Order: sequence, then C-alpha cells, then structure tokens
Amino acid sequence: KKTLLQIFVCSVVGATMNQVFYFVGLKYSRPTVASALNNTLPAVTFALAAALKMEPVAALAGKAKVGGTALCVVGSMLMTFYRGPLVRTLASPIHWPYVQRTMAAEAAAHAGGHTAALGAALVIASNVAWAVWFIVQKKMSNSYASPYTTTVLMASMASVQCGAIAVAAEHRLSAWALGFDIRLIGSLYAGVVASGIVIAVMSWCIQVRGPVFVSMFSPMMLIIVAVVGWGILGEKIRVGSMIGAVFIVVGLYTVLWGKGRDIVATETAEDDEEKKIGGGEPSNGAVVDGSAVSRPCPAADSHEATGKP
Repeated sequence: KKTLLQIFVCSVVGATMNQVFYFVGLKYSRPTVASALNNTLPAVTFALAAALKMEPVAALAGKAKVGGTALCVVGSMLMTFYRGPLVRTLASPIHWPYVQRTMAAEAAAHAGGHTAALGAALVIASNVAWAVWFIVQKKMSNSYASPYTTTVLMASMASVQCGAIAVAAEHRLSAWALGFDIRLIGSLYAGVVASGIVIAVMSWCIQVRGPVFVSMFSPMMLIIVAVVGWGILGEKIRVGSMIGAVFIVVGLYTVLWGKGRDIVATETAEDDEEKKIGGGEPSNGAVVDGSAVSRPCPAADSHEATGKP
C-alpha cells in the first residue's frame, strides 16, 4: 500500500502537475525563457535533498556541489536575461517556416506582461513539482527497485488524471482531433519519448545515483534548445547564450566532481567496515569460496625457525 501511494504521488507531481504547469507556462512564454527558468530545477532539488539529509554539504565535496549548482543557475539566468551582440553563424537550411509563423502568432497574442509573468510562475511551479518527484522517486526506489514497472503504473495513473483535466478545460471536440501535422508529431514525441523513455531512464538513474545527480543535467537542455532553436526555428545565437553555456558546463562538472568524491568516500567507508568485520575472525583460519582454509600461526613458524619451544 505504501509503494502504491508513492507511485500515485509520483504520478500527480511528476507527470500531471509537472507537465500541465510546464505546457501552459510554455504557451505564455518563449521556449528559451521557459527552458532557462526550468534550470532552477537543480537548485530546488538540491535544497530539498539537503533539507531531508539526503545530500551532505559540510565537506569539500558538498561545497563543490553547492558552488556547481549556483554556477548552473547563474548560467541559465545569463542565457535568459543577458542577450549581448549576435554571434556570426551560418543560416540554418532546415528551419520550419510553419513553426516559426505559429510561434510568432502566439507570442503576439500573449505579449502582455501579465501573461508573461503567469507563464514564468507556472514554469517555476512545474520545477517544484518535478523536484518533489525526484525526492519521492528516490525514497520509493529504496523499497521497490523496479523503474520500468513504476513508470508503467505512473503513466497509466497520469493518463487518467490528465484526461480528466483536459475534459474539464476543453469542451470542443475539434480540439481532440489529430491530423498528419505538427500536433500529431508533438503528441507522439511527448508520449513515447518524454513520458515513456525519459521517465524510465531517469527513474533508473535516480535509483543508482540519486536525485541531485539526475537533476544537474537539466541545464544541458537549455544549450540543446538553443542549438535546435537555431536549426529549426531560425533563432539567433548571442554572446549571452555562449557565456551562459560555459557557466552551465563548468557548474555541471563541478557538481559531478563533488558527487564522485561522495561515491569514493562511501565506498571507502564500506571497505573499512568490511575490514573491521573481517578482523574479528580467528587468525588461524580463512574462508575462501565458502571453504575453510587453515593458516599456520605466525608464532609457531617463528618457534620452528629458531628451534626454541
């Protein structure tokens, strides 16, 4: 019952609240801004994990994780608020004019300050829900280490929840129609990749390395969005994006270094504990592959060598 409740909580915060808040927030803001605000996720996750004593912060490795998280947040804010001069790049030959026109129309329709603030608030709320999902997922993996099963159950519950929200919010039957266009591609990609493959892989990574380790890779999404935005939407790359990307990469590697030190310290402590346990065994015997093997007593060897009793 406890595991089922945890899966239900994961479906609410990690799928329903996270995706509904994010997609509505994305509707009222630009993709780059939404991705930048989404990179507050490492800081929120780290704060929750530290408050719950899941991440040590007193040692040098802990300070490195704090500093690296701050660098990632600073980098994401630079990419959002500091544009700078344009970087000379080749024009992308593959951008989609249809998508570009659609985004321009939506941006013009929601250009007001109140809608932009609403979009930012919803994206931040999505990050908080996602951070809670990281923590609950880690707690659940300690007692039920089956990431693929939990993904299926969580996705099934979230489908019912999101379906109920959609029925309550949208009463037009035409809104549910999918043709062979970008809406079909977006729905398939969100369902198969974002809600299927990504959630399963992230659940496994959280089980192995913990919530902070997984959340620290989210700033890389901003760099990928900038590159894909240049290729598909024809967006320009600016100096602020380049500087912010450097901060994000440096911060990411700093956190990974701190996590590596934590892993080494944990393994060393486990080895020391095993040595202490092994030291309590009799000195004239050892167990090799489950069989007892006698060892000569050093004192006896010394007596035989000197000829003394």
